[in-house]
Amino acid sequence: MEEKKSGWQSFWELLRFAFLALLIVVPIRAFVAEPFIVSGSSMFPTFENGDYLIVDKISYRLGAPERYDVVVFRYPADPSKFFIKRIIGLPNETVDIDGSTVTIKNNDHKNGLVLNQPFVKNKSNSETHFELKDNEYFVMGDNRGASSDSRYWGAVKKELLTGKAFIRLLPFDKINILPGDYKEEK
Repeated sequence: MEEKKSGWQSFWELLRFAFLALLIVVPIRAFVAEPFIVSGSSMFPTFENGDYLIVDKISYRLGAPERYDVVVFRYPADPSKFFIKRIIGLPNETVDIDGSTVTIKNNDHKNGLVLNQPFVKNKSNSETHFELKDNEYFVMGDNRGASSDSRYWGAVKKELLTGKAFIRLLPFDKINILPGDYKEEK
């Protein structure tokens, strides 16, 4: 015969379950992965307003961000806000933008490397020259004409990077791992 539980026993079991769930979920969310909902059209067509992503927070603790990574970061002018953009320029590089042409100068490409950007659909007419320092990244949205990014408010420091887009969970017809991933052919 099964023993009937009192209200207090049920309450304490529920409290224990909630404590264990918090003990597991909070460290994962703080150090490993975090949900992110895309707001706005700055990354269209790669991401649309309302896309639900899981952000990998551990990769940048173990290694450096790479060119073309799609990253979520704290907005430099207001760290309470989060943005999603693509890394274009890496630390200690020079970024020159002339219309839709982006040229990177660094130790390996003293005369400049023109970036191949097939993910960009909406071109822009901006002109920018920017020199990055240690631990600074130049980020831009894929929808260049509708993106507030490093062209307007400057570089993003590494400590403001939350992580990179790891999984797209919504919409269901676009579920994928490493959404927006692009590797330039060498």
